[in-house]
Amino acid sequence: MEITIKDDFIKLGQALKLAGLVDSGVDAKFVIQDGQVKVNGEVDTRRGKKLYAGDTFEFEGTVVTVK
Repeated sequence: MEITIKDDFIKLGQALKLAGLVDSGVDAKFVIQDGQVKVNGEVDTRRGKKLYAGDTFEFEGTVVTVK
């Protein structure tokens, strides 16, 4: 799966919502804090983590690439 961003970066919580993997920012906050999200293959618990083109994130087996 891929998401396309218009700016230089997107925050992890926003990226989860854009990809349709969570319904709200609150949901994103909890799954990130619980260590359920990997960024570039490693668990990241920072909801404000900046993702740039080429980065990947994974949640519940779905891998998403930022374009």
